[in-house]
Amino acid sequence: MNYGNIKKTDIADGPGVRVSLFVSGCRNKCPGCFNQITWDFAYGALFTREVEDELLSSLAPAYIAGLTVLGGEPFEEENQRVLAPFLERVRTAYPQKTIWCYTGYVYDKDILPADGRKRCEVTDRMISCIDVLVDGPFMLEKRDLTLQFRGSSNQRILELHPAEPTADGKPFRVMS
Repeated sequence: MNYGNIKKTDIADGPGVRVSLFVSGCRNKCPGCFNQITWDFAYGALFTREVEDELLSSLAPAYIAGLTVLGGEPFEEENQRVLAPFLERVRTAYPQKTIWCYTGYVYDKDILPADGRKRCEVTDRMISCIDVLVDGPFMLEKRDLTLQFRGSSNQRILELHPAEPTADGKPFRVMS
C-alpha cells in the first residue's frame, strides 16, 4: 500500500488534535473529491514498518486524541490488508485513543454484510479497531460546508461499537 500524506497535527478530520494518514488508491472517484491525487494506488510513498513506527510515535503525546485514516479509500481490499494489522498495533499501543476512518462506501451495504462488495478476509479485523466511521460517497450536489467532519449531507458519522444496544438492533449508531 502507498500513502499520500501524513498529518501529525490535524484538527479537521475528527475531534481534538489527531494524526491523519491519507492512503492511496480509490475506485470510487467521486466528482468534486478534495483529494483526487490519491485515487492512484501508486501515488505517494510505500507504507513501510518504519512509517508505521513513525505514526505510532506521533500518537504518543497526551494532546493527540487519536488516529484518522482516510484517502484515497481505506476500504479498498488491498489497503485493508495493510491497514488491519497496523490498526491492531495502534489499538494495542493506545487503547484510550480513538480511531476514525473515512470511506466512500456505505457501511451497512458495502462493508458490513457477508456479501458486501468491499468485504475481504481482514475486514472484520479492521472494523474491530475503528471507533468511528464516516461513510458514504462525497456528492457534489449535496456538498455542505456547515457539516462537521463530512463534506456532503448524505455522509454519516457512525459509532461502530456503541456502549449500549441500538433501538433498531444495528451494530452501529448513527451519530449524525
